[in-house]
Amino acid sequence: MSVLAMLATAGAAIGLLLGARRHTGAVARGYRWLGGAALFWFAGLIITQVLGPLSSSGGQLSLADVAPLLALGTAAAGVMVLAEDEKRTDNGSVLPGLADGYVMAVALLVIDWVVAFGGEFHHSGERPETFLLDLLHPLADLAVLGALLPVLTVAWRRVVVPYVGLMALTFADSLGVSARLANSHQGILEQLAMIAAACLFGLSPWVEPVFKRLDRFLWRDQPRSADGALGGLLSGRRSPVTNAGAATIIASVCVVIAALVVIINGLASAPASGLALVIAGGAAVLVVAVRILMLVHENGMAMRMWREASNSLRDLADRTGDMVLICDLDGTISYASPLVSSFSYAAEALIGKPLSDFVHPEDIGAAQAAISMVIGLPEDAALALGTTPDTLAQPDDGQAAGGPHDGRFSCRVRAADGTWRHVECAALLYLLPNEPPRMLLSVRDVSDQVALRQQVTHLTFHDGLTGLPNRAYVEERAREALEPAPERVAGVIFLDLDGFTAVNDLVGHGAGDLVLAQTARRLRAVVPAQDTVARWGGDEFAVLIENAAGPQEITELAERLAGSVAGEPFRVADRDVGLTASVGVALADESAPGVVLRNADVAMARSKDNGGGRVEVYAAHMHADVVRRLDMASDLQRAIAREELQLQYQPIVELATSRVTGAEALVRWWRGGEAVSPRAFLAVAEDSGLIVALGEWVLRKVCAQGAAWRDASWDVGVSVNIALRQLNAPHFPAQVAAALAESGLSPSALTIELSERMLVEDAGLIADRLAELRDLGVKLAIDDFGTGYASLAHLRQLPADIIKIDPSFISGLGQDPVLTMLTKTIVQVGRDLGMQIVAEGIEEPRQLAELREMGCGYGQGYLVARPMAAPGVEALIRTGTGDSGKSAGATAPDVNGTAKPGVRAV
Repeated sequence: MSVLAMLATAGAAIGLLLGARRHTGAVARGYRWLGGAALFWFAGLIITQVLGPLSSSGGQLSLADVAPLLALGTAAAGVMVLAEDEKRTDNGSVLPGLADGYVMAVALLVIDWVVAFGGEFHHSGERPETFLLDLLHPLADLAVLGALLPVLTVAWRRVVVPYVGLMALTFADSLGVSARLANSHQGILEQLAMIAAACLFGLSPWVEPVFKRLDRFLWRDQPRSADGALGGLLSGRRSPVTNAGAATIIASVCVVIAALVVIINGLASAPASGLALVIAGGAAVLVVAVRILMLVHENGMAMRMWREASNSLRDLADRTGDMVLICDLDGTISYASPLVSSFSYAAEALIGKPLSDFVHPEDIGAAQAAISMVIGLPEDAALALGTTPDTLAQPDDGQAAGGPHDGRFSCRVRAADGTWRHVECAALLYLLPNEPPRMLLSVRDVSDQVALRQQVTHLTFHDGLTGLPNRAYVEERAREALEPAPERVAGVIFLDLDGFTAVNDLVGHGAGDLVLAQTARRLRAVVPAQDTVARWGGDEFAVLIENAAGPQEITELAERLAGSVAGEPFRVADRDVGLTASVGVALADESAPGVVLRNADVAMARSKDNGGGRVEVYAAHMHADVVRRLDMASDLQRAIAREELQLQYQPIVELATSRVTGAEALVRWWRGGEAVSPRAFLAVAEDSGLIVALGEWVLRKVCAQGAAWRDASWDVGVSVNIALRQLNAPHFPAQVAAALAESGLSPSALTIELSERMLVEDAGLIADRLAELRDLGVKLAIDDFGTGYASLAHLRQLPADIIKIDPSFISGLGQDPVLTMLTKTIVQVGRDLGMQIVAEGIEEPRQLAELREMGCGYGQGYLVARPMAAPGVEALIRTGTGDSGKSAGATAPDVNGTAKPGVRAV
């Protein structure tokens, strides 16, 4: 048998060394360590065979004891190396496992003592210290078995066979105690145990694949742990215990067996007086061991519930609307929910890939910062970790944990098609007992929301019609662009299209929009790319100049902008529309940006007041004029509401008889006891829109006065001047009809005077209104005829009853042959067309004589009568004289001394 034992140990060494070549890394090194242990055991058997009984003398160590002890240490090292990979992923504490191993070793020692060692000690008669030396080998074996118990529960597939071999060796050494005490040879049973241990060691590298295949077969349809079927029973995910729990179970089972052995031995050999104590003590140990098993089972049940909750988490991740990723702390993806398909990825394709491959390079920093706060690491370590940090504590209850921050961040991630999607992420530290810390990432695709926000932002700061920035953008940008800076010249250009309202009314708002779009393109083509062109509102545009070479460059750019608008007509609605632009320029100074914008607007308004089609550069007095006009508008509005304005009338007489046939109404305003020029306050009324309310008041008063004269049996008509804004006001014909009805004035006694320019340029816009007025029966007069807008050929087409020749023609009568000839022609054509001819601005007798000779029927002017109040007109009517300025009207005061201070637009 000794020869068989030697052959077995030699075969074990060969099998281990050859089997190690089938493996790599720590596994190969572990099997080589075990091969070395087999060689030590082989050497020990050779020494024992050579020395015979001398090699096992009782009470002292011999040379034959050294080799087995070395073999035992080498075998323990080999088993530890085999489990090296698994121990790296096991995060449990070492102390509980060693405590379980100690309990198991003591329990086995108790069993051996009761079964064998106790009897041997009593029969040998040896001293305790001598007997303890004889127990050296089994005690060392038990210590190694206890120390390796935690390793068994972690890496059972690799170490269970060598571990069982160590148990067989322990059994053999236990049997060899008697041989040592008797200084005799090994018994047959001891040698068989030694042979069995050697066979187990030799086969261990060859049977590991069998365990793997068995593990895959048993768990092919179920989730399993890394340790397979037996690992699942000891520490797997389907088992109700953990690795530490499995070690506790093994130790507790050994304690139970030891307690049963003690009780049975006590029942068999203890005296009657000590029997109860033996039973009670053994039973207590038994109950404690059983209770430990119950606690381990309960803990295992809790762990199974956690495992099931973890599985439920994955089920929930598969069904939620957010994409869920589980990653290692180095950013390697270990799980991806099926929703990654919305990014055109397959879930399996992401496993093992780093997160940094998918995050936009510009957003990696923000992601690292958020995640590092969650997992408690320096910012530059997040997403680039290779080991588990010591600062991460393992929770005892298996809860997922998070850092003190919520770990929320936004970033862009790359989809499979290469596009970048905007996502919102929430990072959470994900901890499971006995598993390395990981990260749980919830990822929500917010690309649509981001696109919507960007669209809203664009619409907020851009004009939908022209695509240019809008007023809000200019005001925001101006805060920086117009800040005073010594190294640059900045400024603002405002541009307004002259007569654009008429375009809308003539060809429609759709065509007007086309004009605005074309204007935007023209302006953008002229302005340098680094400067801002914006639509300020309506038909107004603004240009921000941030870095000009000097003020002259800004002014020249303004001139080019005006030229780009007026240079060629706009093509809309199958017609050419010619427009000009009023342009205002303001240079940035120490004033606030908002003030600079206002100054440019003021300059533009000045350009428009001066007739448009020109460039005005802001000067300080312009703002004073604006303030003055605003104050005047406020006072004028109050005066209209309180009816503080007055009406004067300039008579119209029949030149042949000097009979008063009509009177033109002229409005006058005394502001604070001081007369205001009609030209000034009527312009303010036009700009502010007060002209509509003022015109309605004048219309009612004039109709009432005309009705009063008619009631006095005076055949006198009244006339009022109407502005385009008033004519286009809603329900203007209805207002005229209401004034006539309210006063009782005959419609034929009311004349509406419109400027020649309105009737020619805006004829298409006001044609319907003129038709409605003619339907009412009122007369229409062309005021200021001959100022250059209409030719004589237009007279036949104009819907007019009366022609009022402009004073510029009358002033040259008798002195300028051309003017005399033109005036005579107008009178003749008008008479041929059946129109009534009125000459305006008669101031000298020669003019009156020329007009009478030409056959002009009617006239008005200072020579005939100055503007006067209604009683003066009545006195003039009674006298029946209106010539040579000798009538009562001749003394009527004129407000401003002009020839025609009337309501030119009322």
